[in-house]
Amino acid sequence: MPSTELSPGLVTRNLPATLHLSDYKLIAFDMDSTLINIECIDEIADAVGRKPQVAAITEAAMRGEITDFKDSLRRRLALLRGVTEADLHTVKTQRLRLNPGATELVTACKRAGLKVLLVSGGFTYFAEHVCALLGIDFMRSNALKIEAGALTGDLVQQAWGDICDGAEKRRTLLEVASLLNIRPDQCIAVGDGANDLPMMGAAGLSVAYQAKPAVREQAQVAINQGGLDRLLEVLRA
Repeated sequence: MPSTELSPGLVTRNLPATLHLSDYKLIAFDMDSTLINIECIDEIADAVGRKPQVAAITEAAMRGEITDFKDSLRRRLALLRGVTEADLHTVKTQRLRLNPGATELVTACKRAGLKVLLVSGGFTYFAEHVCALLGIDFMRSNALKIEAGALTGDLVQQAWGDICDGAEKRRTLLEVASLLNIRPDQCIAVGDGANDLPMMGAAGLSVAYQAKPAVREQAQVAINQGGLDRLLEVLRA
């Protein structure tokens, strides 16, 4: 697909000369390594000395080398058994930070009338915190099962299922859009990993942020340098 580098680190593919935020009604974000600076599961694993094993599986899954996200997540969760709620709190307060430009982009979207969705293969413990920081309207993520103050290595079964994988991300985007009477072509999807590709493919505008090569190559907008707010160089207010 022909691409154009608008400025260093900002690449677009087959887009009209001008687009406006007001052309869209819903923006969906992945969380880990997109809205925030870390992969939470890797940092949780660090608390019990298992980060290398978990991070290797995470990296392979995000590159698309492990195609069964649910299996890869279950394998990683099993390595987290025994991590305490105190460890989770430490990751949230000491390691998790919003990525550059996240606040600015979400603020601009809300000002333009867009609804904001966080849809993550990560965990509700962190997603709720991020939603509160950014004033996000809707959220779907995986709920860690905690007993006696420690992780069991399992997830809580929710009404929609237990694991938010790529297919569930796509379904959630389309479900929220339908409930709000928003067409798929009025949606923006922002992500960095292979499990974001299904929702990115369903949206009217797909955006890769500091993403894996396979994701950058398929996205209509690829932000390879700078913050999330660089999307505003493509979408005028």
